[in-house]
Amino acid sequence: MRFFAVLLATLFCIGALAASQSTVGTSSLRLGADYVPNEDELLEPDQAFKLAVTVQDGPTVLARFTPAATYYLYRDRVKFSVDGRGINIAGTDMPPGEVKEDATFGQTRVFHGPFSARVNLKREPGSSDKVKLTATYQGCADKGVCYPPITKTFDLVLAADASGAAGPDASPSAQTPAPPTAESGAIGEILTRGGLWLVVGVFFIAGIGLAFTPCVLPMIPILSGIIAGQGQTMTRSRGFALSLAYVFGMAITYALAGIAAGLSGSLLAATLQNAWVLGGFALVFVALSLSMFGVYDLHMPAGIRLGASMLSHRLTSGRLAGVFAMGALSALIVSPCVAAPLAGALLYISQTRDVALGGTALFAMALGMGVPLMLVGVSAGALLPRAGPWMGAVKRFFGVLLLAVAIWIVSPVIPMVMQMLLWAALLIISAIFLRATDSLPHEASGYARLGKGIGMIALVGGVALLIGALSGSRDPLQPLASLRGGGAVDEIMEVGFERVRTVADLEERLRTTDRPVMLDFYADWCVSCKEMEQFTYRDARVAERLQDLLLLQVDVTANNADDQALLKRFGLFGPPGIIFFNGDGKEIRNLRVVGYQPAETFMHAIEDALRSGFGTDKATFTMAPDAAPATRG
Repeated sequence: MRFFAVLLATLFCIGALAASQSTVGTSSLRLGADYVPNEDELLEPDQAFKLAVTVQDGPTVLARFTPAATYYLYRDRVKFSVDGRGINIAGTDMPPGEVKEDATFGQTRVFHGPFSARVNLKREPGSSDKVKLTATYQGCADKGVCYPPITKTFDLVLAADASGAAGPDASPSAQTPAPPTAESGAIGEILTRGGLWLVVGVFFIAGIGLAFTPCVLPMIPILSGIIAGQGQTMTRSRGFALSLAYVFGMAITYALAGIAAGLSGSLLAATLQNAWVLGGFALVFVALSLSMFGVYDLHMPAGIRLGASMLSHRLTSGRLAGVFAMGALSALIVSPCVAAPLAGALLYISQTRDVALGGTALFAMALGMGVPLMLVGVSAGALLPRAGPWMGAVKRFFGVLLLAVAIWIVSPVIPMVMQMLLWAALLIISAIFLRATDSLPHEASGYARLGKGIGMIALVGGVALLIGALSGSRDPLQPLASLRGGGAVDEIMEVGFERVRTVADLEERLRTTDRPVMLDFYADWCVSCKEMEQFTYRDARVAERLQDLLLLQVDVTANNADDQALLKRFGLFGPPGIIFFNGDGKEIRNLRVVGYQPAETFMHAIEDALRSGFGTDKATFTMAPDAAPATRG
């Protein structure tokens, strides 16, 4: 219980820190690399109160205010007006701000930190697609000096396919916000307008749905292996405590990493998808699995045996801190893919800097993802045997699962042929231990016959993978496809994808085509990307309709400067992400695909893209000012 008291205290401190960040912020977040004045020196108005205006969608404009450190804006002094044929302001949505006793205006509400005002426009039939938005606002420095009212005017284009770029008064660090997908747009609406408990409930339910995706499922054998390692000491309450520690470690890390991603614009997990980190993490699971097989009881060299025993003891002895750490590491390394709820929360954090609400939403989502893990822990005390030969069989079973997780973890950084050979070795060796090649006596029990049947299936699967790998196949789902007469294994590039590596490459390619374009963000370590590749792009109907599009693909596996520039250009935090452009090279708004989609659902996106894909007045692709092509170092 001491561990959970410390854990609750930690959660309280994190919540307080997040809340303070959302209201007062820090100078590093507000000023970045800007000039920092002396104590007695006042900033120029444009530095003290930055404003960036972008078109979020056809009838909505987002105005993002960023007061500098020790400066604040009056909420009731923020006003907007528009000048455009048939266009009026229907309403303005802003955060409530904080109450301040002001010497000039009395009790009023102010903003010390960054915030966004959503200007909802009402457009009459036949209205213009161009409008002048005028923003008026007033603020002060904490030292007691107030600025006169500031007025800025922005020329905006409200057409559905507009880039949304503001006029020259926009902040040079402003980034065009990502057009929402149907799912992420709904998520953003809930975060913006919903109450705290609605946000928590919706994200918790979304997390339960994500728990059954391939990005999260590997966590089940990880926790199951830790629990099975307890052997006869496992009880229902002990299993619940272990799973709770694991889920809390995962949830806290998920929330903190999500906040960091929203503020920085890139996933921390993406930087960890390299051979050294993944290989080291996989070795931990190999060590755990070997302890399940009793390898540490062999006469190894004393140094190796001592180190392996200590590692096994620390991570499988049931110490809550060790299991908590394993949950934290799993959240960073096992599930780096971006799904629609995660994308919506990260986009909200990036645009509003509201880390308190955004972090709470991500924490609730991670708790939802942990529900199946909690069920594993609660049931462990009832399902795992206490003594006898069964316990040895159960531990060996989970040892095999941990080896499978180790292979799965390193698969993004090793060649496909090596992946297939490793899976083949695991299946064949497991089949031998299941006595697939041994003769059973006539009086063998039903359990023995069932075990041999499972072993035979594993043996056939392993041999098929081995033959496929050695014969040139690189598809683990169809390892013998290369042996079919005249048939070759389908590859993603056969669908017609053309790789682009920089923003400049993409700009040039969009400029030189008059066809609708689909841009796919992919990474070798992205499980959802491979799902799209295996099950969606290879669907016959999808493949046929994709021929009508120019297919471009960005491989962000390396996560280098060029990859980050392309992700940042479109407000994406990581793969998978699919963006459609019309024949003029302009993005078709509200038609993004984030996360895995089955073929049937993805067909609707393709049809919508083809219907909207042919435009007029071919335009140059517009880049955000801070997304210039990066040079390779």
